This record gives sequence, structure tokens and C-alpha cells, in this order.
Amino acid sequence: MDDSGTASSGTDEYYPGGGAAERAADGGRPARPGLARFARPALIAGGVIAVVCVALLVIIFFLDSFNATVYSVGGLDVQDATDEARAIRENYAGARAGGIVFLVLGVALAAAGALVLYRHRNEAGTDDGDNGEDVDFEDLGGR
Repeated sequence: MDDSGTASSGTDEYYPGGGAAERAADGGRPARPGLARFARPALIAGGVIAVVCVALLVIIFFLDSFNATVYSVGGLDVQDATDEARAIRENYAGARAGGIVFLVLGVALAAAGALVLYRHRNEAGTDDGDNGEDVDFEDLGGR
């Protein structure tokens, strides 16, 4: 038994032509042509953007509520026409507007990605189908 770390593990004899990743990379063609290859990343990115924007808007809502509650403790109303009340009302206006804009963009991006995925759902890609390899448990276990 050779314990030098340089001995062959014996798995190369099962794969004479190299790994499956090398053969798939030699194709040089993306799995789906056109916009369909960007649909899944667009769907994921749009969903993440939408979730982050919803979280941002919820945090802004709670901060606005807290500021209005603290301001009204002294008997004042946040809806008053004073400069201080107006400053409290407009405290997070920019973040709220940006959150709403990015929420709409994220939902639109996710919807576009979902629509493209739905339209191309039955098209076969290069990685779909049977490639003639029969792999069973013994092959995966290395026995």
C-alpha cells in the first residue's frame, strides 16, 4: 500500500475520455439560445431585489411610525403644518421612493424572466436528454 499521496485512486480507469465537465465545455454552445439563457438569473435577481425592497419598505414604515409616536408624546401631531412635523414626515421620503421604484423594477424583472422561462419550457437544451451513459450506484460508489 502506497501512502505517499501520489498513488492513483483508481477512478480514472472508469472515465477514459476525461471528466464529464470537460466534454460538456467543449460543446461551446450555451444551453439555450437568446434570451432564454438569461431568464433564470433574471428571475432570481428580480426576486431577490423585490424581497430586499419589501424589507426596506417595512423597516421604513416602522421607523416612520416610531418617529410619529415619539413626536406625538408631547401632545403634538405629525400632520401639523409646522416645519418640524413636515421634516418628520419627509424624513425617509427618498428611501421610500427609491424602494418603491426598485420594487417595481425587481417585480418586472422577475415577471419577465418567468415569462421567458414559461415560453421556452419545452425546448430541449444541450444538457437535456440521454447521453448514453448508464451510471448506477456501484459506479458512483467507486466499487
